[in-house]
Amino acid sequence: MFDVGLHKGEDTEFYLKKGFRVVAFEADPDLAAHCRARFADAVRDQRLVIVEGAITEAAEGSAPGGTVAFYRNLDLSVWGTVVASWADRNERLGTRVRRIDVPVVDFAAELARHGIPHYLKIDIEGCDGVCLAALGRFAEKPDYLSIESDKKSFARLAAEIEALQALGYTRFAAVQQGAIQHQRPPEPPREGVAATHVFARGASGLFGRELPEAWLPAHRILARYRRIFLRYRLFGDDSWFARNALGRKLLRAAERITGRRIPGWYDTHAHLPDPETAPGG
Repeated sequence: MFDVGLHKGEDTEFYLKKGFRVVAFEADPDLAAHCRARFADAVRDQRLVIVEGAITEAAEGSAPGGTVAFYRNLDLSVWGTVVASWADRNERLGTRVRRIDVPVVDFAAELARHGIPHYLKIDIEGCDGVCLAALGRFAEKPDYLSIESDKKSFARLAAEIEALQALGYTRFAAVQQGAIQHQRPPEPPREGVAATHVFARGASGLFGRELPEAWLPAHRILARYRRIFLRYRLFGDDSWFARNALGRKLLRAAERITGRRIPGWYDTHAHLPDPETAPGG
């Protein structure tokens, strides 16, 4: 398993419980240190490898030991990013940002070193596409992967689906991340071993064969995202509800009633064709 965007270990905790060996990536040195302490036993037993540094386009042709600017978010650590424009947006939204220099991680080199995982979770603010580009260099691909889907531009969202198709993925699912805390691992398990787990806020949740959402072909997932983008326009960051104090109160009240974020945000999951249904399989 690859956990790209380790943060505080919300997903790695689940993957370890499920019996998987995990390679996790984290750019923020404080968060990496937190997880080395939190999962000390797994690190010692080599069930967990933590790669510290930022995955970024700057890795292309960079010298060993190179660094890149990382914008640590002092109020919402999950918003840490190497993308300056994202850091500027985060400051406009009222959070504090501090620039630090962190090592550059060559993701393709890490794939070659550790091997292609069964599942690749990618959630690094603004650089998910760097990981997909690196995957294009390998004949083998993860059976399943997930990325944080674009919520500002439908054209960019469609480009993400096209990039996944170019890698060979044929089935997709859109998972509302604001409702992850309601997910529970199925029994009997369909991935790894049985595990009791309550997902923390910010976790990516279930994956692969345990995903509760329907797997859809590209044209149907795009149709679903068109409906999601309508909700983004009605209730998202640039809507009247988000910009108006009364509107924000109404949204929060609706969220308390429904138990989920409105409009929330989504991860796109993808999986390769099953061998028995693939052409020639």
